[in-house]
Amino acid sequence: MEPVRFLLCLGLLQAACGSPCSNHTNVLVFSLTGQWAIRNSNSSVQLHGAVPGCVHTALLNCGIIKDPYIGFNDVMYKWIAQDEWTYSKTFTLPPKIKQSQKVVLVCEGIDTVSTVILNTIPIAKTQNMFNRYTVDITQIIKQENSLEIKFQSAVNWAEERSTQHAYDIPPDCPPKVQNGDCHVNFIRKAQCSFSWDWGPSFPTQGIWKDIRIEAYNVVHLNYISYSSIFDNTTSQWMVLIEPVFDTITANVLPGQVVIRIPQLQIDQSQDLSIVPGQQAYKIIVKINKNASVDLWWPNGYGLQTGYNMSVTFHFGGEYLIEKSTKVYFRTVELVEEPIEGSPGLSFYIKINGIPIFLKGSNWIPADSFQDRVDSDKLRNLLQSAVDANMNTLRVWGGGIYESDEFYNICDDLGIMVWQDFMFACSLYPTDDWFLETVREELIHQIRRLKSHPCIIVWSGNNENEAAIASDWFSLPSFMKEVYAKDYRILYIETIRELVLEMDETRPFIASSPSNGKETVKENWISKDPYDNHYGDVHYYNYMTDCWNWTSYPKPRLASEYGFQSWPSFSTIYKVSTRKDWSYSGNFSTHRQHHDSGNEQMMFQAGLHYKMPVNIDPVKQFHDTLYLTQVMQAQCVKLQTEFYRRSQNEIVDGRGFTMGALYWQLNDIWQAPSWSSIEYGGKWKMLHYYAKNFFAPVAASAFEDQNTLNIYGVSDLLNECSFKLAINVYRWDSLVPVCKRLTNEFILNARSSGVIYTESIAELLSRCGNTTRQHSVIVFYLLHNGHIIGSKNWHFLSSLKEAEGLLKSNITVSISKDDTAYVFTLISSNPAAFVWLDVWDNAGWFIDNGFLLTEEKTVVYFYAWEPTTISNLEKSLHISTIRDIYQQ
Repeated sequence: MEPVRFLLCLGLLQAACGSPCSNHTNVLVFSLTGQWAIRNSNSSVQLHGAVPGCVHTALLNCGIIKDPYIGFNDVMYKWIAQDEWTYSKTFTLPPKIKQSQKVVLVCEGIDTVSTVILNTIPIAKTQNMFNRYTVDITQIIKQENSLEIKFQSAVNWAEERSTQHAYDIPPDCPPKVQNGDCHVNFIRKAQCSFSWDWGPSFPTQGIWKDIRIEAYNVVHLNYISYSSIFDNTTSQWMVLIEPVFDTITANVLPGQVVIRIPQLQIDQSQDLSIVPGQQAYKIIVKINKNASVDLWWPNGYGLQTGYNMSVTFHFGGEYLIEKSTKVYFRTVELVEEPIEGSPGLSFYIKINGIPIFLKGSNWIPADSFQDRVDSDKLRNLLQSAVDANMNTLRVWGGGIYESDEFYNICDDLGIMVWQDFMFACSLYPTDDWFLETVREELIHQIRRLKSHPCIIVWSGNNENEAAIASDWFSLPSFMKEVYAKDYRILYIETIRELVLEMDETRPFIASSPSNGKETVKENWISKDPYDNHYGDVHYYNYMTDCWNWTSYPKPRLASEYGFQSWPSFSTIYKVSTRKDWSYSGNFSTHRQHHDSGNEQMMFQAGLHYKMPVNIDPVKQFHDTLYLTQVMQAQCVKLQTEFYRRSQNEIVDGRGFTMGALYWQLNDIWQAPSWSSIEYGGKWKMLHYYAKNFFAPVAASAFEDQNTLNIYGVSDLLNECSFKLAINVYRWDSLVPVCKRLTNEFILNARSSGVIYTESIAELLSRCGNTTRQHSVIVFYLLHNGHIIGSKNWHFLSSLKEAEGLLKSNITVSISKDDTAYVFTLISSNPAAFVWLDVWDNAGWFIDNGFLLTEEKTVVYFYAWEPTTISNLEKSLHISTIRDIYQQ
């Protein structure tokens, strides 16, 4: 689509959107954020837009386009990315800035390819979304100034780079089902911005982070990072402080640094001499051996203690630079060592010397347009991870290095971050220009991020070792060694060397999945990166019955696995119209970016549930969306429970599984995906299940050769005693046909193991000769008479074969107490997958998607935004698996 000439979007463009302020005494900062003028290549579209921001959101906010997420707009608006846009701004600088010895333009994030022009003079070219660009403008700046940033189309630029390369770098384009753009591996930009199998193609242009002018004399602090290191030889903590200065003196500049950590009685000063130019330095502060240092712990293992620290640099008595931060103390180790009874090596994380089972998910960008990701959205998503008992998120390598605020929240909440570098599912060029921009990117990002205790692993890429090893791209045999060499140049000789040089406090792995030390031994590309005896594994299988636990791999660590579902009808409603509400319609096909994804969901659901049938097509669509969430929740539940059970056992040489990170936590838009949280923050059924299957203490069941086995799993740091209650219900009665309460037993700290076995035949016999089709098992752990964790269940047959399953006829009354809304459910018979949906009333239930086996069930709803009982009553819709059947 070619844009027609639009009327100007008339907004107020401030001549100077900011005033000089000091972050330390010798630096003046002038902000350039706020409103900028924006125009396309032929000036047929002119508007004003916010910085930070991008062209798409500027066009949306001015009413020139509709929300890009609505309907088929991702395709309709491709013209925006194919055009070339210019951002411009005029501003007046205070005289004091011009009088400084050095004035620089600091661009924290330019997206992506641009020429920066100040007062008609080109001063910089950018080609990396992830870099900070700093440009000396001392000789160019005036009191009255004009600044332009002329963008090139990222799509066209990437294509041009690919044609200039000496040989193909696959893949050229994403699968057609994604409606994406090509050659994203040639541009240092969010790889998913050209589309992914869960997201749209929106190759944005714009100034996506802070932009400012800084002016200073003599010396400037460009970066400062902090790391805590435990010296095993002296049994002493140290803090490594690493400043990077820009010094504009002719000679060495003498100075002094004063470090204060009041709570640890640290008040130290050291002499410091810095040389002209830009240079990094290391300052070591030793903590008194007798000091009691509280450590930073992951969620569920302890507090996230940090200490206030101030670092003050004095130069000649006239120049003062002061920084205040929190410093955290924690150690992280990646343990790879032989395991008794198994070939291969372990693969797990120790924090502060304690082995940690990684419980969590994978994080993707929260929006295609980062200026729409505000503090509330970030905190909601990350708090939701903690509320689901997660301790780890993997920041996936096809998105972005997240904002400072993201990592600050993870520090505060105890969320460990497995941090990929931004390379995913592709081969990449290793031309000099590419390697140089990658080096600049990594230096900037490591300096920016390394102070965060939450980051526990640097990982070179997502799935690129596997892509070569498994020949994803059908590489010509005569080129395979060329691509393997490129791989080693990029991830080993460039990225790994930089990481080892810049950060000694956390491990580096070359890829995910990978075989760890075995990958190193095999010259960094394993024959089988999915080997369950080493490293981490990604595993997806949509055509094998997910209820069959024997189909799952038994790896050392499962860092990706999952099943798709659709979001709720209330989420899809916002971006669709009535004609779109059909599972097999054009809209549903268009939103599904995973080849055959809609069919795969129905196949998997059809193994155990009847398909929804309704004369009302909208009701049938609504029920089908619900069924996909039922399927996803149950499948991921069973697979995750299998991984947690496997942490202490070796079977046929496999096991000792120490992590389960399902794909994926969040959504980038309103569409089918593997997420457990919908775009907008609403929890899917899977997220409620995650809260239960990731609980610190949990029980899970499976059958092996017609024998029921129940395992107990504990993340507790001490052993604890429990009893196990096992009740069997018939589908047509709320009265258990039999009950059993075991004797007290001990669950060891950080362990899993069998706590109950019984043959199914014996169980059915002692329960009044009930049948598999008529019955369901409910079980839970008790400690001192109180239920610990959640009630769990084991289906003795597929739900489509269940006999006696009646329509629920659940009635609900809603009241309010001091902290939550109270939903009281009354039912005359059991109900499976009971789903309480309150449309778009933001919040979460204490439980949802549950198996109802009591006449009265009380569920609490915690609202994120103000609402009323009346609103909740009007919006409430209850679904159960039986209610979606026609008869």
